[in-house]
Amino acid sequence: MVERVQLANLPTPVEFLPHLTSSLGGPDLFIKRDDLTGLGMGGNKTRKLEFLLGDALARGCKTLLSTGAVQSNHCRQVAAAAAKTGLGCILVLAGQAPEKVQGNLLLDKLSGAQIFFTEKEKRDQALKEHFDKAEEEGLKPYLIPYGGSNQIGALGYLHAMEELDKQKINPDWIVFASSSGGTQAGLILGAHKTGFKGKILGISIEHQTSVFAPEIAALVNQTAKTLEYDCSVTPEDVLIKDSYCQAGYGVLTQAEVDVIRLFAQKEGILLDPVYTGRAAAGLVDLIRKAYFKKGEKVLFWHTGGTPALFAEPYSKRLLQT
Repeated sequence: MVERVQLANLPTPVEFLPHLTSSLGGPDLFIKRDDLTGLGMGGNKTRKLEFLLGDALARGCKTLLSTGAVQSNHCRQVAAAAAKTGLGCILVLAGQAPEKVQGNLLLDKLSGAQIFFTEKEKRDQALKEHFDKAEEEGLKPYLIPYGGSNQIGALGYLHAMEELDKQKINPDWIVFASSSGGTQAGLILGAHKTGFKGKILGISIEHQTSVFAPEIAALVNQTAKTLEYDCSVTPEDVLIKDSYCQAGYGVLTQAEVDVIRLFAQKEGILLDPVYTGRAAAGLVDLIRKAYFKKGEKVLFWHTGGTPALFAEPYSKRLLQT
């Protein structure tokens, strides 16, 4: 059994969204506030890191090593988790070092992470090089994959579904941003364990369903096998909408600008420009297309990412009229 380190403020609340529900005229909308997990300004990765850190500490590791984009929410929470548990942190970020240190990158630095930049195409190679160097220097590194999405990280959202089950909301749908796959894999496995009867719909942030669904199904089945759970899914069981990611990863479109403003102005809830903004834009579009039935309960799982709002060019784009 994988050890678990307490990092998050749990359970995160579930809130009804009365003004959005009324203005959109569709299903009853609820939100699960994983932007309030707390660690390093919160987000969904904290749930995964509780198990990944447990494994790292059990192995006697002294340094966390991971990767992501320059404004990675995952890396920000890895850096904060390392600080909280007294470990070192090395981050390999895909992209050029920006002129201004803002948003998540600022928080990475405040948490004391060592940061290296590389080209996206060379990210895996650079990650291995820094891991090997850390080993040679006796830093006892622990490699956390992109997004924390492996059989250990997925446990975070298996347990999140158990948490939701106790909150007695019983939504017909759960909708969320799906990017590295670990959150969706954990939710699917948790749904099986708790007997959840609703549907779990990921809004893809960057991947096509034909590639992404088999990867998530494989992660579900691998994790279930490791835990000796009687659970097996096929790619057809993995519900993904990939029609909202055509602009490309991290490209802020008008749909995302509009929905970030909508959530802020109707409910006082801040989304982020890369993940929850794109997922919420998909949610709103599906509501307007009557994809969900009126009277159904739809839970939007807020996976965090708010610090990216304060990084250019996102902040400038959001202020344009």
